Amino acid sequence: MNEYQQLALRTARDKNAKDEIFHLIMGLCGETGELAEKFKKIVRDNQSDFSQIDKDLVVKELGDILWYLAVLAHYFDTPLEEVAQTNIAKLASRQARGKINGSGDNR
Repeated sequence: MNEYQQLALRTARDKNAKDEIFHLIMGLCGETGELAEKFKKIVRDNQSDFSQIDKDLVVKELGDILWYLAVLAHYFDTPLEEVAQTNIAKLASRQARGKINGSGDNR
């Protein structure tokens, strides 16, 4: 994951650029929205037949989302691997405590 992050940074703006955090957050939201839009159209136009989704398009959108995540983590001086490991540890803790379901960050 860290290697991917370093490769992604080759195409990123300088993290000290004016309003860069806003650029990254809005980019992440935009790409996530594009993924959601593809699924919305399956619901609207194909009676929720998700076998109709174009996997290649989904993979491309996931890649765009991953790029923004990698660059955003770098903005906060955090290796992408640390983000992934922290998430897995959080989920394992919830699972061990029987708190996988529900809502809220501190369950």
